[in-house]
Amino acid sequence: MSTATQFRSDTSKDAIPAMMQAAVYHGVNDVRLETVPVPEVGPGEILVRVHTCGICGTDLKKIATGSHSAPRIFGHETAGVVAALGEGVSQFQVGDRVMFFHHIPCGECYYCRHKVFAQCPTYKKVGATAGYEPSGGGFAEYVRVSDWIVRRGVIRIPDGISFEQASFIEPVNTCMKGIETLGLKPGESVLVIGQGPIGILLAVLAHRKGARVITSDLFPARHTIARSFGLNENIDASTSDTVGQVQDLTEGRGADAVILAVAGNSLIRPAMDATRPGGRVLLFAQTQHGEATIDPAAVCVDEKSLLGSYSASVDLQEESTEFVLGREMDLERLISHRFPLTESEEALQLAAHPKPDSMKVLIQPGSLWKDQAE
Repeated sequence: MSTATQFRSDTSKDAIPAMMQAAVYHGVNDVRLETVPVPEVGPGEILVRVHTCGICGTDLKKIATGSHSAPRIFGHETAGVVAALGEGVSQFQVGDRVMFFHHIPCGECYYCRHKVFAQCPTYKKVGATAGYEPSGGGFAEYVRVSDWIVRRGVIRIPDGISFEQASFIEPVNTCMKGIETLGLKPGESVLVIGQGPIGILLAVLAHRKGARVITSDLFPARHTIARSFGLNENIDASTSDTVGQVQDLTEGRGADAVILAVAGNSLIRPAMDATRPGGRVLLFAQTQHGEATIDPAAVCVDEKSLLGSYSASVDLQEESTEFVLGREMDLERLISHRFPLTESEEALQLAAHPKPDSMKVLIQPGSLWKDQAE
């Protein structure tokens, strides 16, 4: 028996099995429920028993395009319980309820010094795995969290806060980073294109900055949800000309800023058209390389700025944690579907092909726990 295996069996409150279930990616639109080994922890690492993992659009794009080598186990919006401790870990105990970031920068390189954390070579290394190439691992029963993540990227979940609420800390952080990149000022008008869970988060955070927020989406049901969060200026993109409507609402100028919260490069040009001269457009969901049509004179002559924001910021870790764990927003209201791990393929299909009544989709490996610690 290895040292790691011995340590695991000595520190777990409950016996950790040798094998577990996981949703394993094998290529383009090919994810299979399989039995795989439970990862063993090394020095400085922890093993987390997964309760809840949100499905993120970036994972869906990787699965749909086959952009990453296989096999892999995706899933990074993860919350669960510490099941085992590696040698030298003293800041956590078995049984602690936690969420963890899967990326943490080194804090010392050129990109970290310039606050462009997502370009840091250490940040680009995924620090959590359920086996195979590290890819988050939340679509599995157990995840091994690497030492540099344990040091700076694991957050305790206080009593009274659900795993579901806590699983939003990472996506909230990414949205806060986008709002920071946009540099919103109180009183500015902002159009948020797309009112899925991320679009609503971005809109709420823009409103939190004192902006006037206008939202657009193809699904009227999503506007109903948006209004429940105080987002009352809504454009039904299935029946209305969004660009014309925004101009009508802004004395013909266009919005001071536009956030594109849905994938699809075809929407970049309309987003720029909806922006006033001298305004800004934030690309938030364009994570796949390719080509897009833009009007270069809109950037040069009309002085419109095209901005991008990707992934989380370690500088916003405390603020995003306080926002979520302090329940400044009831994020559980964004959840429309919960699937056990055994139905992960159906969960991924629904998330990849949303319906009018679908919002945040969760995979919950912990749904069969006998001792759910909510």
